[in-house]
Amino acid sequence: MLSIYPAIFYTEESGKCSVIFPDLNHLSTCGDDMQEAMEMAVDCLAGYLFTEKLDGNKLPAPTPLDKVDPFCEDEDDEDKAMPRFVNLVSVDVEAYAAQHFNKSVKRTVSIPQWLNSRAVAKKVNVSKILQKALMKELNVAHTI
Repeated sequence: MLSIYPAIFYTEESGKCSVIFPDLNHLSTCGDDMQEAMEMAVDCLAGYLFTEKLDGNKLPAPTPLDKVDPFCEDEDDEDKAMPRFVNLVSVDVEAYAAQHFNKSVKRTVSIPQWLNSRAVAKKVNVSKILQKALMKELNVAHTI
């Protein structure tokens, strides 16, 4: 399922392109050019929504595109002089997470030899148990 949120895009004096998501606590990112800024916006949006869902937080409804003010209240006049446009950014969070966030990471852990021997003898999947223990310790339910 696609998640779609409006974002404000503008080019800074340095030439970098900034992106702000006003509905998501002014979450922001940037890129060296517009192409990279859009890629970073997708990654930023996916990461934010993924984390919010994992934490059990309710996601805000996206503001309709025509209702988004491209200028933030707390910006100074110099920043407001930059030309801006509002565009929708979309991402399938589940698909993105499966490809980018849920990859297995190889970790080296140390356990006593006697404990490893028992785990091997009982054909225990140590990685699976470690994942469950970490999720319990971090109070995270894997829902995506």
